Amino acid sequence: MYELRSLSKNNSHVASSASQDDSADMVSRAGPSSEDEGLHRYDSSTSAPANMREAMDGGCQINASESDVTPRVTHAQAKRKNNLEQTILIPEGGSEKFFSFRKLWAFTGPGFLMSIAYLDPGNIESDMQSGGAAGFHLLWLLFTATCMGLLLQRLSARLGVTSGQHLAELCRQQYPRTPRIVLWLMIELAIVGSDMQEVIGTAIAYSLLSNGKIPLYAGVLITIADTFLFLFLDNYGLRKLEVFFCTLITIMAVTFGYEYIVAAPNQAEVMEGLVIPWCSNCDRQALQQAVGIIGAVIMPHNFYLHSALVRSRDVDRSSSAKIKEANFYFFVESAIALMVSFVINLFVVCVFAETFFNVSTSTILNEFNCSALGSTSDLSLNSTFDLDLRKGGIFLGCRFGDVAKYIWAVGILAAGQSSTMTGTYAGQFAMEGFLTISWSRWKRVLLTRSIAITPTLFVAVSTGIDHLSGLNDWLNVLQSILLPFAVLPVLHFASSKAVMREFRAGIPMQISMWVMAVLVMSVNIYFTVSFLDDLWEALPSTGARVGVGFGITLFFAIYITLVGYLVLSIVGLYVPGLQEKLGQTSNMYELLHGGLDMHDSQQEHHGPQAVRCPHAEGL
Repeated sequence: MYELRSLSKNNSHVASSASQDDSADMVSRAGPSSEDEGLHRYDSSTSAPANMREAMDGGCQINASESDVTPRVTHAQAKRKNNLEQTILIPEGGSEKFFSFRKLWAFTGPGFLMSIAYLDPGNIESDMQSGGAAGFHLLWLLFTATCMGLLLQRLSARLGVTSGQHLAELCRQQYPRTPRIVLWLMIELAIVGSDMQEVIGTAIAYSLLSNGKIPLYAGVLITIADTFLFLFLDNYGLRKLEVFFCTLITIMAVTFGYEYIVAAPNQAEVMEGLVIPWCSNCDRQALQQAVGIIGAVIMPHNFYLHSALVRSRDVDRSSSAKIKEANFYFFVESAIALMVSFVINLFVVCVFAETFFNVSTSTILNEFNCSALGSTSDLSLNSTFDLDLRKGGIFLGCRFGDVAKYIWAVGILAAGQSSTMTGTYAGQFAMEGFLTISWSRWKRVLLTRSIAITPTLFVAVSTGIDHLSGLNDWLNVLQSILLPFAVLPVLHFASSKAVMREFRAGIPMQISMWVMAVLVMSVNIYFTVSFLDDLWEALPSTGARVGVGFGITLFFAIYITLVGYLVLSIVGLYVPGLQEKLGQTSNMYELLHGGLDMHDSQQEHHGPQAVRCPHAEGL
């Protein structure tokens, strides 16, 4: 006996097959109390009505010429569903109030999971280098980047709430096969790059905690086992999973907050760096680091993740008031979560702005007795590109004692583990959304982690820890390059009346989002060109330059073509007939709200009888 939630064309009518005791639960709740609790169920022994057309928030359709229905979701598949697919009920009442803490608590969770991407090891290293290169002068830019991230995350959350589909699913419905596959590959590349940063951070944390007794390659291998261990949290309910991630964020706040208190930065300089948008006497290294802040803070795959996570709350999409309420509370929750992440990032910047900025090499090596960092030739007066997660921990240990080093390592470990888990979820949402391929969580972890570990392990074994830490710079550049493949689809669907209905972004908001997107992408282009210029100069021979140049040229030919296609897709919202010329569907409203079957519209599925339900197939 199974139940399947189904909705009518306005996504409001909930139908369920009859159970033997007529007491079937219509909405799954977090925290399963039995083997099958928390799963949407379908009673295959009961005939489905012949006129039942949609299920699961639109786009899910049952085609049946007779009374019998052949479900695509089997019992075995249903048992593999994870707790992120469960639905948290929103308390009724209080609609006359402007604000309800009970409702805010019910909506709390997705924003904090999303905010972990703002605290990954790549961000922490960027914070260190920012403080070391420019002191407190770039704090205003860190705050600005976080605010821009909040506005973009707001759009992705509104997509999930309003349409009932996450960003990858919308891309699958809108774009034809070739650009859709290339877009998926780009997002997977971003996820693998992010996972490599988590692997590097976690391995360095183990090395610091063991005083180097755990070699880097062993730390890299350990990350495989501990990630699978955390996957068992899926068995304890969605709310407990969210609490676990919030606990990791709390650990980061406490550990990096301890470093902030010990470093005791000048509070007047901190406030000046926050409110004055200027970097006086900043050299080229500081300018590059300023650009790197934006590239490190805003992560491409995070938009896909956030648009999926918000669907874990039970929102009546037939009611504009309920959608508006959900959008409001998700925005408040996201603002709180990103403010917490900003404070943690601020702690790290200020610690190294106070202790490392403008400190001479001789002082570091002699007065602080920090010979473990290297010789005089390894460090220069204001160089921050030699400062990495490992050297930062060693430096804090030299300056404030071993306790500071170990606490720093615990914070890095929490950052690495939490970001790995959210990257895994983002990867599964992307794969199932773009390709309609549903994998169990452990298979997804095995794939992503295997791809990420191979180059990381090679660098760790063949070149050593310094080159492994420097790999984070490359990966931050990669995230910067791939950012348009998240920002442009978000802008597209947020501006689409067919997708967002009355919640479509207004003209002022669209203009603001376009200005922000162009600014972010322009800054990232500068960062990328600057980094590639340094890479070109470092290549040892003409043959190496030819090979690397050919690879870069091929990649950017594909890159520019896809970016141009995505831009034209947005223009197609305002130019009649352009979407058809681009091979895109022009009936998104019917797909999402009118009961058309997305697979039939794209001629990707055939057969007279099938239950097509992306949600039921697994997130």
